[in-house]
Amino acid sequence: MDRECRTVVPDPRRGKNMFVLGMLCSIYQLDLGLGRDQIALTFGKKDEKVIATNIRLLETGWAWAEEHLDFAFTIPAEPITTPQVVMTGNAAIALGILASGMEICAMYPITPATSASQYLTELFEKVGGLVHQAEDEIAACAFAIGASYAGKCAVTITSGPGYSLKQEGIGLAVMAEIPLVVVDVQRGGPSTGQPTKPEQGDLLSVLFGTHGDAPKVVLAVSDIEDCFYAMITARRIAETFNTVVVVLSDGSLATAQQPFARPAFKEDWLAPPVDQSPIAGGARPYDWDAATGLFRRFIPGQPGGMHTITGIAHDRDSHVAYDAASNEDGLRYRSLKIAALQRTLTCPDVFGDPDGDLLVVGWGGTKGAIEEAVMSLRVEGHRVSSLHLRFIQPMPSGIGEILRRFGRVITVEASWSDPPDARLIDEDNRRYAALAMLLRSRYLVDVGCWTESRGRPLKPGTIRTALLEQLAKGVQR
Repeated sequence: MDRECRTVVPDPRRGKNMFVLGMLCSIYQLDLGLGRDQIALTFGKKDEKVIATNIRLLETGWAWAEEHLDFAFTIPAEPITTPQVVMTGNAAIALGILASGMEICAMYPITPATSASQYLTELFEKVGGLVHQAEDEIAACAFAIGASYAGKCAVTITSGPGYSLKQEGIGLAVMAEIPLVVVDVQRGGPSTGQPTKPEQGDLLSVLFGTHGDAPKVVLAVSDIEDCFYAMITARRIAETFNTVVVVLSDGSLATAQQPFARPAFKEDWLAPPVDQSPIAGGARPYDWDAATGLFRRFIPGQPGGMHTITGIAHDRDSHVAYDAASNEDGLRYRSLKIAALQRTLTCPDVFGDPDGDLLVVGWGGTKGAIEEAVMSLRVEGHRVSSLHLRFIQPMPSGIGEILRRFGRVITVEASWSDPPDARLIDEDNRRYAALAMLLRSRYLVDVGCWTESRGRPLKPGTIRTALLEQLAKGVQR
C-alpha cells in the first residue's frame, strides 16, 4: 500500500484509506462511479485538487485489486422501500431525547457518552431545550433531579465511573419518587478501566448499587434504532410511575452507524403540559394506591400542593417519619410500582423454535452477533434458539417458562465470568456473568454463561464456536 500510494501522494498515511476504498470497490463489485461521487461530496468544501487526488487514490486501489486479487464477492443491493436515516447510537439517543419531549439534559463529559450530549447541544436550544454541563457528575445528577421536581422529567447522560458518582443522587430520586432518566453508555471497568472499549459490566451496579432498597426500572438497548425509541419509552415510564429509569447502552453502539426506517413523529411521544390545576382539599403528596403504589404527583406552583421534599423516610404527607409503619409503607409502595409496570410488559419472542437443545439469552448490543451465530447453527440442523431481553428490571412474565423448555440454557455477555475449566474454579466459587446470576436466582434454572471481555464487540464466529462446545456437552436435564 505504501508503494502504490506513493505513486499518487508523497505521504502514504494521507492516502491509504482511499486506496483501500478502491480495493473494496473491486472486491465487492461496487460501482466505482458512486465512489467518486461520495469522495466529491465528502471533500466538497475543499479545492478541486484535493478531490482529484483522492479520486486517483480510489482508482489506483481499484486497479491494483483488479490485477492482483483472484477473489471477489457479489452481494446484490436491495432497493430501499421506505425513507431511511443513518446515525450513531449516541446520535440516536440524543434525537430520542428530543422526540420524547424531555427539555433538560444535565451532564458532565465522559467517554464514550459525551458525543450524545454534544449532538444534543447543537439542536436542543432550537426547540426550547437546555443542555447543562455541570461541574461534576454528582452536580449533573442533582441538577436533573431538581429540574424534574420542577415539573418535567429530565435526563442525565454518563458512563460507568460517572454512574458510580450519581448513585447517591439516584437514591434521592427513588426515595422522593421524582421521575428521572439516566443513560449509562457502558465502557470497560472497574475504576477508569478502558474508556474507549465496550463492555457490559455495569448491570449489577445499576440494579443494586444504591444503598438500601432503591428499586428502579432498567432497560437495555439492542441496536441503534432501539437507542432512539428507548428514550421515548423511558420518559413515559419515568413520569407515569414517578421513578428512575436507567437506559443501558455501550461503547460499541455509541460509535457504530446503522440505517433504520425514518421515524414518523407522533404527538403522544411528548410529555403532557405541566399540571398547574389546584390540588383538592385533603389530597396528600404521597397518597399511594394500595394495589399499584402510584399516586398523583404534586408539581411546585399548584395551589394547595405545597409540601416539603425530603430524602429521609417520610409518610404520605411527606413529613419526616421514623416510625416503622411509615418506613415499611414507603418501601412497599415503591416496590409495588415496579410490579405494576411488570404487569404491562410482553414477553420477548424466541428467535428460532420455542423449545430445543440450547437457548442463548442475551441483552444489550450483543443481539445481532448472537442471532447471526444462532442462525448459522440452525441452518446446519442444530436445535438452538435465542432470547434477547430489553427490560432487565422488571423482567416480563413468561421468561421462566421459556427457559424450562430447553435442555441447556446459557447467557452470552460482554463481561467477566470465571472460566469453568480454570484450575481453582468449581461450582462453589465460580463467578457468573450478571444476567446469568439474575436468571439463576429468579427462575431457579441452571443457567450457564459464556463471556468475553476483550474490549471489542462480540463476533458471531466466536459465539458460534462457544455454542458448539455447549451443544457437545448434551442436555443438562
